[in-house]
Amino acid sequence: MRSVERFVAPSSDYYIHAPSRQAEDMLLYPLQTGRFIYEPGYLLRREAFDSFLVMYILSGRLRLTFEGRTDTASAGSFVYIDCYKLHAYTSDVGCECLWCHFDGPTARELYAAVTERLGCVFTLPDELPPLRKLSMLYESLKSGGPVREPLLHKYLTDMLTSFLLATGAASTDSGGALMAEELTSYIAEHFSEALRVEDLAARARLSPCHFIRVFKRETGFTPHEYLLNVRMATAKYLLKNTDLSVKDICYACGFSAESVFCSAFKRATSQTPSQYRSP
Repeated sequence: MRSVERFVAPSSDYYIHAPSRQAEDMLLYPLQTGRFIYEPGYLLRREAFDSFLVMYILSGRLRLTFEGRTDTASAGSFVYIDCYKLHAYTSDVGCECLWCHFDGPTARELYAAVTERLGCVFTLPDELPPLRKLSMLYESLKSGGPVREPLLHKYLTDMLTSFLLATGAASTDSGGALMAEELTSYIAEHFSEALRVEDLAARARLSPCHFIRVFKRETGFTPHEYLLNVRMATAKYLLKNTDLSVKDICYACGFSAESVFCSAFKRATSQTPSQYRSP
């Protein structure tokens, strides 16, 4: 479809997708995608437009006003905003961009995870992987052929995954994301040992209080909660897939006593280990 908006070049095009009920329930799905050439003087202001928007600036410059901030997106920049909120963007010199409005059950959580680190306007060390997926999504709808919604979901997921992988490099808190990755790997390898927060903090070269704060920000769990989750996941696997006794599983998972293990397991699952193991 050709755009008829003011200050949008007639050669600009866009395509609309109406998701299936299944896609709405379980997938990320595009709603509209297009390639626009904004002419100098273009201005858009919306109270709300129920979707999330990703744009890639191919050339020119776009000025975004969102959540009390004004940012400039130049060629090579991505724009990522929550269009459920008031937003506006304009171009004084003209701008060409590739864009997609999308939504889905996990769209808001993904948006928060990315923009908390990168902001709403950002560049990447390697923009080609997410740009390629955005282009493939655009071409899929442009072709007019059969729409395979799982594939559209994959394009969106791959693009957002590229953004998520870049959030670690964007961390301004002394490598907090990298520290959390290293410590979660360490916990996964040593969960059967007596791990103290003080020892984990020492490995991260942080004070215990600062370590707990950074670890929770990066993972959503305190170190103790994360360690317990790893131990519980292992205990569940061993209970269902081995003939080890509850006592042996207790010690294999790093608990100091069978009674401690049984109490922790029941708090986590509302079942005793024996009840969980029963067919």
